[in-house]
Amino acid sequence: MTTCALVLFSGGQDSTTCLAWALARFDRVETVGFDYGQRHRSELAARPGLLAAMRALPHGTRLGEDHLLPLDTLGAIGGSALTDDMAIEMGRSGLPTSFVPGRNVLFLTAAAALGYRRDIADLVGGMCETDFSGYPDCRDETIQATARALSLGLARAIRIHTPLMWIDKAASWKLAEELGGPALVALILRQTVTCYNGDPAMHEWGRGCGTCPSCTLRATGYAKYRALP
Repeated sequence: MTTCALVLFSGGQDSTTCLAWALARFDRVETVGFDYGQRHRSELAARPGLLAAMRALPHGTRLGEDHLLPLDTLGAIGGSALTDDMAIEMGRSGLPTSFVPGRNVLFLTAAAALGYRRDIADLVGGMCETDFSGYPDCRDETIQATARALSLGLARAIRIHTPLMWIDKAASWKLAEELGGPALVALILRQTVTCYNGDPAMHEWGRGCGTCPSCTLRATGYAKYRALP
């Protein structure tokens, strides 16, 4: 029996690592990205080149069709530093202004609906509650509750895999090395963009502005990874 997975693929470090993870475990892997009016559109621009390069890495022949879905409802709701021109800082709710309410729940719902049409019940996402910005929709409890709701709503078992949930950024770099060797690590460094500002400037740890919370996590994790024995 052929196993299939659908990877939520943004064009960033985490989703690229998750794509490599899925390619090592499933017979066929498709990808889906979301255009929700995000300011950091350089991630979306990076997706085609990353996917082309992934086909040349281990298990790349398993990579199937890519999908890009418009979810501009999130942009229309606004109020987030990822969709509006506003500073990234702590908000009155106790969460950073980069929080996009309902984003991961909506992403997973759209991915599950697409998977239903593609006969794919396994979803893979880069959510993590070890090194993250405190977003409640990145928590394992949220992801598993969403999986249960989607399974009920679609009358089929929906499985959501989160390979990075319990590891930090240094371990994510190490996982990429284990999955694809130096070639995958170099690809993530050169081509992925995980910056809230969408800045493509190149640093030792990859592309980004170097000052936003996402860049800080990535840079700190890379330094820790390089220091591993």
